[in-house]
Amino acid sequence: MAKIGPIDVGDFPLLLAPMEDVSDPPFRALCKEQGADVVYTEFVSSEGLIRDAAKSVQKLDIYEKERPVGIQIFGANLESMLRSVEIVEKTKPDIIDINFGCPVKKVVSKGAGAGILKDVDLMVKLTEAMVKHTNLPITVKTRLGWDHDSIKIIEVAERLQDVGCQAISIHGRTRAQMYKGDADWRPIAEVKNNPRMHIPVFGNGDVNTPERAVEMRDQYGLDGAMIGRASIGYPWFFREVKHFFETGEHLAPPTLQERVEVARRHLEMSIDWKGEKLGVFETRRHYTNYFKGIPHFKEYRMKMVTSDRAEDVFDTFNEVEKKFGDFNFAV
Repeated sequence: MAKIGPIDVGDFPLLLAPMEDVSDPPFRALCKEQGADVVYTEFVSSEGLIRDAAKSVQKLDIYEKERPVGIQIFGANLESMLRSVEIVEKTKPDIIDINFGCPVKKVVSKGAGAGILKDVDLMVKLTEAMVKHTNLPITVKTRLGWDHDSIKIIEVAERLQDVGCQAISIHGRTRAQMYKGDADWRPIAEVKNNPRMHIPVFGNGDVNTPERAVEMRDQYGLDGAMIGRASIGYPWFFREVKHFFETGEHLAPPTLQERVEVARRHLEMSIDWKGEKLGVFETRRHYTNYFKGIPHFKEYRMKMVTSDRAEDVFDTFNEVEKKFGDFNFAV
């Protein structure tokens, strides 16, 4: 049984990764329904929080039905990070996660996200200060290192654990790799197998089939899998992995009707949370995967991703249901 601080998260939990403009409350709710054990918010800027920036503050919205839920924050300034912890605490998450892994230039250029991998001492100092500043479990998400020549993840994980980090999620790529090439889980397994480590070590990167999740559990011996891109537009991935764990067989994929219904609910919840304009815009990235595998679908996908009015998108869902209702998705 893996535990994040006092929180039991199950045997080999599946965690929804924090993803910008993806892991918002509507999508987290859908993933939770489909078996995600722990969900994380989009990453939140500490500087944005202390400036009371509307977009950052909105990302703190969490709901009882999605617990246990972690709020992820990023930054490189100690004072800002500590002030942001105080703000985050008021929303009563179960976990506060620190992003030491985001590879995008606008974050890294400020020394935050994966940028801090160039300064492990600062990484440890920030973590220790945040642990002392709150009673909530502090966890970390990071990468193997800045580049192939600077991988020190075993040392980094030990030091983070020693200052009170309650769990670590490691993406199996360096910052230099971005999202290219294959994730390497071997260094993550070395962290887990380090006899000094006693906190959960979760793997992240390229968990894109149930078989890969089994491999991460059985061959690499990790404590859980953090799921990112495989879940975008496909929240059913969590239930499919769990079914495979239990039976060794693939679960039948969702029907066309299920896909339309979930896409419809997703859009409805997004509009309720963000308003029509943003709700319509930010669900677009999911439609390709919701309806992946349907032949001659381009016309309908283009309607979904170019329509600015919710009414038009809902009409397209209805058209899809009528035209492709008998389509059989192969396992």
